[in-house]
Amino acid sequence: MRSLTGKYPRSLAGQVFALQVVVVVLLVAASVLALVVQARHDSSTEAKNRSVAVAQAFAHSPGLLTALEAPDPSKVLQPLTEAARKASGVDFIVVMDTKGIRYTHPRPELIGKKAVATLGPALAGHVYTERVNGPLGREIQAIVPVHNHAKVVALVTAGMKIKSVTGAVARQMPIILGAGAVALGVATSGTALVTGRLRRQTYRLGPAEMNRMYEHHDAVLHAVREGVLIVGVGGRLLLANDEARRLLDLPLDAEGRSIPDLSSLDPGIVELLTSGRAATDEVHLMGSRLLAVNQRPTGRRGGPRGTVVTLRDSTELRALSGRAENARERLNLLYDAGLGIGTTLDVVRTAEELTEIAVPRLADFATVDLAEPVLHGDEPTGTDTDTGMRRTAVRGIRDDHPLYELGQLISFLPSTPQAGAFATGRPELVPDLSDAPGWLAQDPERTRRIVDHGIHSLITVPLQARGVILGMANFWRSEKPQPFEEDDLSLAEELVARAAVSIDNARRYTREHAMAMTLQRSLLPRALPEQSALDVAHRYLPAFSGVSGDWFDVIPLPGSRVALVVGDVVGHGLHAAATMGRLRTAVHNFSTLDLPPDEILRHLDDLIGRIDQEETESGADAGIIGATCLYAIYDPVSRHCAMARAGHPLPALVRPDGSVSFPDLPAGPPLGLGGMPFETAELEVAEGTQFILYTDGLIEDRTRDIDVGIELLRETLACHPERPPEESCQAVLDALLPDRPKDDVALLIARTRAIPPDRVADWDVPFDPAAVAGMRAVVAEKLEDWGLSELGFATELVLSELITNAIRYGSAPVTVRLLLDRTLTCEVADSSSTSPHLCDAAAMDEGGRGLFLVGQLAERWGTRYTPRGKVIWAEMALPRPDGSTEGKAWPAALDVEL
Repeated sequence: MRSLTGKYPRSLAGQVFALQVVVVVLLVAASVLALVVQARHDSSTEAKNRSVAVAQAFAHSPGLLTALEAPDPSKVLQPLTEAARKASGVDFIVVMDTKGIRYTHPRPELIGKKAVATLGPALAGHVYTERVNGPLGREIQAIVPVHNHAKVVALVTAGMKIKSVTGAVARQMPIILGAGAVALGVATSGTALVTGRLRRQTYRLGPAEMNRMYEHHDAVLHAVREGVLIVGVGGRLLLANDEARRLLDLPLDAEGRSIPDLSSLDPGIVELLTSGRAATDEVHLMGSRLLAVNQRPTGRRGGPRGTVVTLRDSTELRALSGRAENARERLNLLYDAGLGIGTTLDVVRTAEELTEIAVPRLADFATVDLAEPVLHGDEPTGTDTDTGMRRTAVRGIRDDHPLYELGQLISFLPSTPQAGAFATGRPELVPDLSDAPGWLAQDPERTRRIVDHGIHSLITVPLQARGVILGMANFWRSEKPQPFEEDDLSLAEELVARAAVSIDNARRYTREHAMAMTLQRSLLPRALPEQSALDVAHRYLPAFSGVSGDWFDVIPLPGSRVALVVGDVVGHGLHAAATMGRLRTAVHNFSTLDLPPDEILRHLDDLIGRIDQEETESGADAGIIGATCLYAIYDPVSRHCAMARAGHPLPALVRPDGSVSFPDLPAGPPLGLGGMPFETAELEVAEGTQFILYTDGLIEDRTRDIDVGIELLRETLACHPERPPEESCQAVLDALLPDRPKDDVALLIARTRAIPPDRVADWDVPFDPAAVAGMRAVVAEKLEDWGLSELGFATELVLSELITNAIRYGSAPVTVRLLLDRTLTCEVADSSSTSPHLCDAAAMDEGGRGLFLVGQLAERWGTRYTPRGKVIWAEMALPRPDGSTEGKAWPAALDVEL
């Protein structure tokens, strides 16, 4: 023993090593013996199985019955059995008759003699194995019957000698013994390693020292701040340390007693301790303590069965965990507020988002009151609690609350928390509303109903951004019986601070949007001019998200003609709106030149090119990408319409029969590209035809193709020829536009009128100054027919000057036309392209005063060019019903020095 354990035979490790070596030796010896016995059994079993298999195979061979019926069966069967014996590995195969007389045998001298075998079971049809002392020695043989139509006609026996079987076992013995020796060596080595480790872990201590260690361990077990229980089979308490006794209030005699008999234990703990199931941090209430219980079963490795239970007082930990959970919920609320508040640049919607986030996660009811200027994009004045704040958003867990209604203007008394928070800029907490006289004084009847409704606590926080208080956010609690706390106040303050920034951004956007809208509307026509050629209705709808550069215009032209204009500047914002204003002014200026539509568009194209170049050279970020425009001129006398477009959608025409068409106007390039010509198309339309001019925002939409929009416009306009333009405008907008359009829309619908032929008079004038006197007489007669004899002198004088000027400085032919509409228009046309100019004649000059006289007598006068020359026109104001004339009167012209 000493040689095995080395220098420490009396240590615990040495004793364990010696015991383990003995155990290993015994286990290896037993294993070797078991292997030998098992090998012998397996060899014997294998010999029996092989004998049965060989005998059955030969008994069922196809030619056996034929050989048995032969005159000399032995002669036929002896070679066959010997060949089969050698191939199968058995020692003999013998065929015999039913009396046991051999037909074959490895020793031929035994053929014809009776075999040593038990024949009864085989003759009964069964396979039988046995051990016998045969001619070859001690044998194991199997006897198998040979059947012929269910009758046993012969027997086949096959077997092996016992010494052959035992010889196989003897050959395996070296291997078995070698394996045992190896196992003994490995086990001994492993035992030595384990013993060495045990020696290191026990510091080569003996039993006495280990006993003292156990005592120390026991002392530590009872000193730890975690309860430890050991429960045996049947729910009996085997061990409880001091902490477990304290936590569970166990009596002194608790150890050894059954768990259910301990009356101090909670039923839930009793159920857990007696169940034997595993538990991890399972919380149980024990008096005022919250215990975290862990339980694990024992005995899985052969030890005593039972459970080990540890107990930990988690009362303070649970409180800390609750506070951590509250902090997590608050962080989630603030995170959701960052995502959910300020999704739009709308003041009211942002206030609503604040209440949606706060209810019910922070409060049961939430309201937002904003200063009235904030709703319009302005900054509050600082006295809005006196003038009142508008309730902008209300949200609660129920709708039947008695709080101030949405949209109501509220003036808070100085004693209220809202007024105090507004004055100081700091939030206020009212734990008990029923004991808040300052708040109760605001509206005694309403505040009483609020308290009766169950609302008992309030937090009011000023919505403050950039040092300016925009309003108040109020949070009310009713469902939870606890009032708001300081933690709730800090959370509400941070939540409102984030919302205040979003509301201020929305307010500033509202102001800028309103300014842009004001600018754009100031640049658009405020009222359509009076004219008789068209019955016009219009609509302008700005985009929901901002202003754009769409515009329209109706411009009266000489000769009762009217120009219709619709355009669209690419882009959005103030830059597009300002550019639109510049283009609209330019269109008016170019229209005064009375140019055809294609030349108007060419001038606009040059203008945009120059503007774009100027902005590029100045380094401006926003350049003009381009613009589209459609310009049309309608003449109510001839009912002709001249149109040209620059990248603009085709207009629609609704004819008097209700049919809708889109005239194929030449598609010019958008304005600003330069280098491409524009073309004018001439149309003749019937009286009552409607022109529908629009911008692309009407027919284009992200949810549909442009062709779908055009077809929808066609369907809306068709079959309604008598519908007034105003109703047609509304019908088109209702059918084609969504509730929140993404782009501006300008729509212009004009129904054509025609001037009756009896209000138009024209004459050809001989190219002779003497013809002027005759024309004056003809014109005076026509004015008499129209009931305008009081305009005769001034009109004759104007026409005399214009005809004289055409004959003197122009070229034939010369024509005169009078047009009676809202004014009396006098036109003198000739084939010359030279334009007359107004000049300041000196006192001694003979001429140069004619056009000056025309300018004094006429409301307006001017020149327009035609493909055949020019037309000089002058408009005379018609008399009022009281007999006076509008504008200039001809007697005033006599005061000039001629």
